[in-house]
Amino acid sequence: MNLIKKNILRQKRVWRIRKKVEGTAERPRICVHFSNKHIYAQAIDDVAGKTLVSLSTLSKELREENLSANIAGATRLGELFGAKAKEAGIASVVFDRNGRRYHGTVKAFAEAARKAELQF
Repeated sequence: MNLIKKNILRQKRVWRIRKKVEGTAERPRICVHFSNKHIYAQAIDDVAGKTLVSLSTLSKELREENLSANIAGATRLGELFGAKAKEAGIASVVFDRNGRRYHGTVKAFAEAARKAELQF
């Protein structure tokens, strides 16, 4: 498949999901991005346009663990993100998978965040 067409189809999936998923201050949107090497997660209040909590495998807390964008890294990041969100007073969220299928690393991140008592 042509790389340009693949990116266009992914962007359409992102827009289709983003139409339905909106974050508020009480229930922010968790947006997860996976690059080839790293994972980035944010809790976003779309009404105010602010990021409430963010964490990535490049953060100071996780830099020493050498996490990568695999299932083990997604699980560890999900646990820590859930704990950090709880500290910030976030109990309930909506999940934005950012155009990716809900399996593999995305599923591992979501299940780990649920174990940290975040309500999806």
